[in-house]
Amino acid sequence: MAYSATTLDQTNSTIAPPDSPARQAWRILKQDRLASAGLIILAVLILIAIAGKWLTDTQTGFDPATVRLVDKLRPPMASISDLVPTEERPALGFYLLGTDDLGRDVFSRMLQGSVVSLTIGFVAVGIATVLGIFFGALAGYYGDKRLGFISVDNLIMRFTDVMLCFPTFFLILTAVALLPPSIYNIMAIIGLTSWMGTARFVRAEFLSLREQDFVEAARALGLPAWRVLFIHMLPNAMAPVLVSATIGVASAILTESALSFLGFGVQPPDATWGNILSDGKSYIFDAPWLFFFPGFAIVIVVLAFNLLGEGLREALNPKLRSR
Repeated sequence: MAYSATTLDQTNSTIAPPDSPARQAWRILKQDRLASAGLIILAVLILIAIAGKWLTDTQTGFDPATVRLVDKLRPPMASISDLVPTEERPALGFYLLGTDDLGRDVFSRMLQGSVVSLTIGFVAVGIATVLGIFFGALAGYYGDKRLGFISVDNLIMRFTDVMLCFPTFFLILTAVALLPPSIYNIMAIIGLTSWMGTARFVRAEFLSLREQDFVEAARALGLPAWRVLFIHMLPNAMAPVLVSATIGVASAILTESALSFLGFGVQPPDATWGNILSDGKSYIFDAPWLFFFPGFAIVIVVLAFNLLGEGLREALNPKLRSR
């Protein structure tokens, strides 16, 4: 059967170009209802945190540090006492989530806590990811190169194993207890003690990638090692890193909340979900909203990050994608 040139052109024009791996992963992620729900929750939380960043000050009426002793332990949706001065009244005109034992507006404190928790989570995971990529790339690429009696791979991975031997939370607790209480110290400490899993993932990926043809071609062209590592190999090893980072943010938020609950985290008057929980533990029966709202927020955010991380793992893994 003969085909004319016009027929072949029409046939070729109807064949859509293949999707890129990123487009395929995004399509699979959108089809995963749990991962999509986690992504929507996180998008809403980020918008709330951005709003909280601009709202929580004395000028807007959402000041989380304003003390109103006449209105202490007011329940959610409670009205404001007439004894509260006009300049100290919350912007909403009532207490949306109630007040604590000092009469501070829980809604304003939750807004500020969302900013602190997300900032600590993203910055700490950013530090851990950079360190993990650096050590994992060196171990995977220079694995056979020797430094005296030990190879680069053995040196880095044995150091990683030593770090993994320490209970991470108690190591963080010890470091925080020895250093001045500061949000910057907390972010740095969580990041410096959480890079080991990322380093292992990156090392495994680089061990398989360094034998690929495109890496051999880059070496043959005389490209410097840093360019081969971070321009050619790293983009092909980012899938497990993204999954690890997503789940790591949830872990960092949990760690910060636990530290603040124990009194070693962010110090008053700054509010975090952990120290709101800590303040409310003495009133768990008299004022349960002090315990419920921050606890519910922590559970929802951690669950959303874990759902998104699981969805990314399936979307970015070709073996799971083909099931």
